[in-house]
Amino acid sequence: MVNPDHIKNQTSTTKKPRRKRYAGRKKITGVVHFHRRFHSTFLGNERDVFVWLPPSYSRLSLKKYPVLYMHDGQNLIDPSTSYTGTDWQVDETVTKLVKAGRLKEIIVIGINNTKDRLDEYSDSENGNSYIKFLIEELKPFIDSNYRTLTDSKNSAVMGSSMGGLISFLITWKHPDIFSMAGCLSSSFYYDNDKIFDAVKNYDKPPKGLKIYIDHGEDGLTRGQKMFAMLTQMGFVLGTNIDYYYARGAEHNEAAWAQRLERPLLFFFENRQ
Repeated sequence: MVNPDHIKNQTSTTKKPRRKRYAGRKKITGVVHFHRRFHSTFLGNERDVFVWLPPSYSRLSLKKYPVLYMHDGQNLIDPSTSYTGTDWQVDETVTKLVKAGRLKEIIVIGINNTKDRLDEYSDSENGNSYIKFLIEELKPFIDSNYRTLTDSKNSAVMGSSMGGLISFLITWKHPDIFSMAGCLSSSFYYDNDKIFDAVKNYDKPPKGLKIYIDHGEDGLTRGQKMFAMLTQMGFVLGTNIDYYYARGAEHNEAAWAQRLERPLLFFFENRQ
């Protein structure tokens, strides 16, 4: 359950487009709300969270939107906070696809990582606590304060490297909460390939899931292995699983930015 004091004590700021200092771009595209030092009782720590709002979002409207939760939030929309000085360009890419009529309007939640990133993004005690934080603390806060479509069919998680691993774990363990997992360059090898045992020992694949898997030269063997395992379990390419091999691509934010359109469209394509 969510502690009401937890929600009441969150602080937020609205960030309108401002100048970026890197990569030649002048501003963040769209309106962003920052919730600083968002506290988790499960993890006993704090982190910044941002909420990126779609072009038509207005307090005068009653429209509700699908939601994409993304890990490593520092790296998503602002190169000045990104680990490599280059961001995923989530704001630009979503806006471009929406304006072109190809993508449904969505809300994007960016969740900053902490010094315990490896542990929180894995199938560990801290990893399970991170999942509880997301499901029992953060998601209820977002759903209470923003006009979201709260059901699993409109809720996705996405990340890269360890963020891809935890995205897979979240949907695999809780398909009733999040039905879509974007796993870019995922660290499926982590902890002696533990994730493969979890999949292999599962009697039936969770119903209603959509899983996106990609990689460049990083994670080639295990990315293909995961795709093969899931298709053998009944996942169908183009229907509830998508797979992409980016030949020559490196393991960094610039590479993930180049591939971002594909999982976005797989999950939220505007078919009207």
